[in-house]
Amino acid sequence: MTSILTNFVKDHPEISVTMEEIPWGTMYPKLQTAFVGGTPPDVVIMHSAQIPQFATYGVLMDLSSWYTDKGGFFPADDISKITRDGMDWKGVTYGIPLDNHGRGIWANKGAFTKAGLNFDTTKEPTNYADWVALLQKLTLDKNGKNAADPAFDVNNVVQWGWTVGEWELVDFIGAFNQNGGNWISADGKTITINSDAGVTALQEEMDLVTKYHVSPAPGGFDSWGAYAAGKLAVMPTGTWFRNQAALDTDITSGVWPTFQFGPKQATYMGIHTFMVPATESGAQLDAVKTMVQWISEHQIQWAASGQVPARLSVQAQLDPVNYPSNIIIGKTMVQYGVLDWQSPVLLSFFDAVNPELDAALNGQETAKQALDNAAARMQKAQDTVGS
Repeated sequence: MTSILTNFVKDHPEISVTMEEIPWGTMYPKLQTAFVGGTPPDVVIMHSAQIPQFATYGVLMDLSSWYTDKGGFFPADDISKITRDGMDWKGVTYGIPLDNHGRGIWANKGAFTKAGLNFDTTKEPTNYADWVALLQKLTLDKNGKNAADPAFDVNNVVQWGWTVGEWELVDFIGAFNQNGGNWISADGKTITINSDAGVTALQEEMDLVTKYHVSPAPGGFDSWGAYAAGKLAVMPTGTWFRNQAALDTDITSGVWPTFQFGPKQATYMGIHTFMVPATESGAQLDAVKTMVQWISEHQIQWAASGQVPARLSVQAQLDPVNYPSNIIIGKTMVQYGVLDWQSPVLLSFFDAVNPELDAALNGQETAKQALDNAAARMQKAQDTVGS
């Protein structure tokens, strides 16, 4: 982004841009404080998932006039339907999308070779049973036996096939949707993540740890570190891993779309989105609009981040030699992407779900107990906003 903004200022020397990077956990409360104090930034990039929260506060500008169908600059027909839907809350458009980012698979080709397999000729599984079979072959103990062998030593694993702990929440969201689940009832009143679909999705993740022994429990396991050290064969992770994978010079990586455990395809995705304070006006607003338009027209530069530019025409221009992961994962988000749960109390939902998933995957609760607990806390948050 620094590079992109540098190029923007070269083209528009009349505009000065100051960028600040803030960790998400710090940014959201800091931004709320800035809005309350009347000192918000001129423009902010957040996940589209935060639109309901900040739109409900009444602090975001309606950006519908920035779209071509309302006479603006941003081509409404050049993004996927799910991306367009993510810009709206209660019929109002609050965002201009920068990218699609989401889940895929990075695989250590050397780990496949060590297990007697060839990644380049291995077809990605499309159901849970086939995934288990592959991951058992990829999980090796100190004696070279794999997890399907009755003599496999689960206490001395030197190469894991999988990790359930890289980002538990988003993997659950994807698997939950693959099993036909929905986080809330059709009338928008009742939290339903503890449905059969939710329990099945979580139990299948738990079984990879305790039944099939192809993944360590998440507690104390560093997924990225294990992958870099050659101790993890297959890692579900995000588009953002592209540049980290390049730093892991001892690992030759391959990329697949996200895992499919359930009956239908679904993959978690997010959208980094430009949002503008409702109070922005005059020359500052003109400068913001100029910058957002320029970045939109130069989105291809953003592919170097690992994320997938939001505009479909830009996705089609990506070089498959330099951007294979952007292309492979990007297509899946267009075809069957699933966004975060759309709610003004999303962060409260996350606070409710994350510790329960962690407890279940570390063997401290059953899948049903964990999701019942999460649903109860989510319900309390949902009841504060209604349907």
